[in-house]
Amino acid sequence: MSSDPLLQPYTLKHLTLKNRLMITSHEPAYPEDGMPKERYRAYHVERARAGVALTMTAGSASVSRDSPPVFNNVIAWKDEVVGWMRQLTDECHDHGAAVMIQLSHLGRRTRWDKADWLPVVSSSHEREVAHRAFPKRAEDWDIARIIMDYADAAERMKEAGLDGIELEAYGHLMEQFTSPLTNTLDAPYGGSTENRMRFMMDTLKAIRERVGPEFIVGVRYSGDEMLAGGLTKEDGLDISQRLKNSGLVDFLNVVRGHIDTDPGLTDLIPVQGMRASPHLDFAGEIRAATAFPTFHAAKIQDVATARHAIVSGKLDMVGMTRAHMADPHIVAKILRGEEDRIRPCVGANYCLDRIYQGGMALCLHNPSTGREVEQPHEIEPATTRRRVVIVGAGPAGLEAGRVAALRGHEVIIHEAANEAGGQVRLTAQTPRRAEMMQLIQWRLAECERLGVIFRFNSYADAETVRAQAPDVVIVATGGLPHTEVLSDGNDLAISAWDILSGDVQPGSNVLIYDDAGDYPALQAAEKIAESGATVEVMTRDRTFAPEVMAMSLTPSMRELQKRDVTFTVTWKLDALRREGNEIVAKVGSDYGGVSQERRVDQVVVNHGTRPLDDLYFDLRPGSVNLGEVEYEAMIHRAPQTIATNPDGAFQLFRIGDAVAARNTHAAIYDALRTLRTI
Repeated sequence: MSSDPLLQPYTLKHLTLKNRLMITSHEPAYPEDGMPKERYRAYHVERARAGVALTMTAGSASVSRDSPPVFNNVIAWKDEVVGWMRQLTDECHDHGAAVMIQLSHLGRRTRWDKADWLPVVSSSHEREVAHRAFPKRAEDWDIARIIMDYADAAERMKEAGLDGIELEAYGHLMEQFTSPLTNTLDAPYGGSTENRMRFMMDTLKAIRERVGPEFIVGVRYSGDEMLAGGLTKEDGLDISQRLKNSGLVDFLNVVRGHIDTDPGLTDLIPVQGMRASPHLDFAGEIRAATAFPTFHAAKIQDVATARHAIVSGKLDMVGMTRAHMADPHIVAKILRGEEDRIRPCVGANYCLDRIYQGGMALCLHNPSTGREVEQPHEIEPATTRRRVVIVGAGPAGLEAGRVAALRGHEVIIHEAANEAGGQVRLTAQTPRRAEMMQLIQWRLAECERLGVIFRFNSYADAETVRAQAPDVVIVATGGLPHTEVLSDGNDLAISAWDILSGDVQPGSNVLIYDDAGDYPALQAAEKIAESGATVEVMTRDRTFAPEVMAMSLTPSMRELQKRDVTFTVTWKLDALRREGNEIVAKVGSDYGGVSQERRVDQVVVNHGTRPLDDLYFDLRPGSVNLGEVEYEAMIHRAPQTIATNPDGAFQLFRIGDAVAARNTHAAIYDALRTLRTI
């Protein structure tokens, strides 16, 4: 048996978990019609196959009709869920992984205009900021009904063969009852700690009556809301002891903080640029105080930290949930002695931010996550070895090189700069976003391990490419900022890239016109504001930075709100002119009928990029496919067979921003889909 602390088994009641790594409950928003069907099952099975000991499914699986999902959660109040959960559980069990599910009633953390349009219910009339619905204050019959709904859902999960369940008790209805901040009920469910916990305890008792004493039941809860008027650390320790002493639960899954606002959620689940594992010591205090099985997850991104959590006795099971989204094969790589090959979670939070905006969870770094069925993580070798020449060593070019090399091809990558990275290197200039370079570093290391040949400081033109007699050419040259969006005065504007690269120094009174809504404008604003300048960020959109999304916006806003930065929405920059040492900005609105002027000394325009595609068009006449892509083949993992030019010498494809301005995930996904069938 290995001496690695992470690989030691752990016994929870009658259940032996084969190691100390788990995936905590989270909702990737993969259900179909509220059911965990093929996509959902494949996602969990992939991680089970790779060796994770415990996978917790369905963050916030809904137990009641008046808890309608707001981001495509599993519906646990339907009997239909049993069959689907049984399939998932059986397949995970086949690979030696235990399976549990998180059950919840959202309470006020949903909306009345979802699903059946039933009133939102809570322990007070206070709305949650994030979801904005004003709830009905629960009556006795609501409480009795919901308790029975929990018991029914638990019984369904036992019938499906799961190893246990977890109740979600932070931010949702259960904590809304427990917290003095959100409970205005009278006794017996309001007032003292005992009364406020009564709903949780009554629910646990009802569940135990249904599932019996052996079925594993735990609670995931906040041991400290870190919110004025809410549950304190002392309250959390008291609640922890009460849960242990009740005899109704088998483990505690501890978090710290609150989730009723975007910043609160981000502190509880930290993102890129925030401190790693910030609540690990606190979870360790809970374990030390209770001497009870304790689980925890919050930005535990690396194996070394997970190992420390076990060795130091802070945790019994370590949650590496987003880390397993980036690399589902963490355990397998530990077992093979390949920790250095683990694809790192960079904390970009593309996964969670997407679900809170109604999409499914995807990993910025790993486009196969959530697409296990149509884009498996493993790359199959090609039957014929070919020479693949790639131009550009940004994320798209490096991923193309990695995948082509895994296929067994000879791969040559040309890069005009003296090092790899592309736009990511510019993004990482902001210290909080330095983790983004791991996207590049990991791919560079994998390419080097696979024998990819790099040609840095190589401004490859069409002649250079043709001279290498390629079978396949991939143009991954990216794009350059596009700032010519004004009716007049375009020459007076600079790009966000100019600021981030240091090519242009910040002014003292600056207007940033953000017509893309992504990171460069925010990063430029931060750098300019740090110099002491006054900054106005203007957008024609109804909200600013919509492409950054809620949780990832939090660190930026905390920096910008400390400075002299204002945000102006629904106004657009029309034209610029110079008057003396000032630039006069004429601004209007898509709503019409208004015009204003701003007097500043610098104008920054963020309007995405335009493709660097000269090389592509120079190579196109000599290609077999004339650059054409068969989309159906790309989507369905079939070879590209277009051959419209009988005189062509090579296949030609362009990927990433060399096609159109998108994001890092799109660039990497382009590369994966294009190269895996070459």
